[in-house]
Amino acid sequence: MTFRLRAAQIGDLEHLYEMAKLTGGGFTNLPADRAALTRKLERAEEAFARTENTLGDDVFTLVLENSENGQVRGTCQLFTQVGQQWPFYSYRLTTLTQHSQELDRTVRAELLSLVTDLEGSSEVGGLFLHPGERAGGLGLLLARSRYLFIAMHRARFADRILAELRGVIDDRGGSPFWDGVAGRFFGMTFQEADYFNAINGNQFIADLMPKHPVYIAMLNGEARKVIGVPHPSGRAAMRMLENENFAYEGYVDIFDGGPTMTTRTDSVKSIAEAAEKTLSATDLDDGERALVATGKLGEFRSAYGMRHIGDDGTIAIDAECAEALGVAKGDSVWSVAR
Repeated sequence: MTFRLRAAQIGDLEHLYEMAKLTGGGFTNLPADRAALTRKLERAEEAFARTENTLGDDVFTLVLENSENGQVRGTCQLFTQVGQQWPFYSYRLTTLTQHSQELDRTVRAELLSLVTDLEGSSEVGGLFLHPGERAGGLGLLLARSRYLFIAMHRARFADRILAELRGVIDDRGGSPFWDGVAGRFFGMTFQEADYFNAINGNQFIADLMPKHPVYIAMLNGEARKVIGVPHPSGRAAMRMLENENFAYEGYVDIFDGGPTMTTRTDSVKSIAEAAEKTLSATDLDDGERALVATGKLGEFRSAYGMRHIGDDGTIAIDAECAEALGVAKGDSVWSVAR
């Protein structure tokens, strides 16, 4: 069974909707709302069709497809420049140090400060893999194919890139962080606020969120202990991001307190190591395991395969990968070692 990643199309709506119902909340980029998903697919269609090879305000949506039966079993997204339609808010952990000479005491208070530091960055997000397919490295294919897409369309992405990881969600579907911080000001449950954000954007945060720093010591214990902690299902994703040279630098999500990972775009390992080469053969029997991609914008496709890079700088891949990508000898492909 061969899977490939390809550009999403309007016809993928029902596939995405069915997967959105499986997310369990806290997944803003994949709301279980047909109208919102339709707008997302239409925006992706516009992004794939834009001819200017420049940085814009685009959202690219990709889907993971079983190339044998056409079933869509996963999705991911790339945002070329966040914070363009409305502010991109984060909390940043900071420390305030104060000293009293009379008491001869120094006090260091940890604060959560509402910031828009990350505006203008690119973002990789919206990654979801169907629970029935969480084996065989398909999550890695979804995640790393995004970096191949960036490498192949580098001029369309910013010099800084981020990834937001979902924070801790309790058994009832609520967020201890939301309940301890923002929920006190909004009169909304986490699920209500998260859904509203997914459908309408987060301008209501700008309208209602207190702009003064929040002293962490004043939060309840449940809220404090989840700050910057990923959801248990996101720990593997955090390790993958760290392997790609992303780092947690004290930025957390304003809704669930999950960590935001950042790095320079050209420092991402899979982007730095990606290379374009001409196909010399498509019948390789043995070689190095790799991610292989081809096609510009809406023609983008990627899949796992085997590769061998020749002394002349050309590349050979296996027949199964070539069939999944629809490529032949003489075509150009990008690849990175798995």
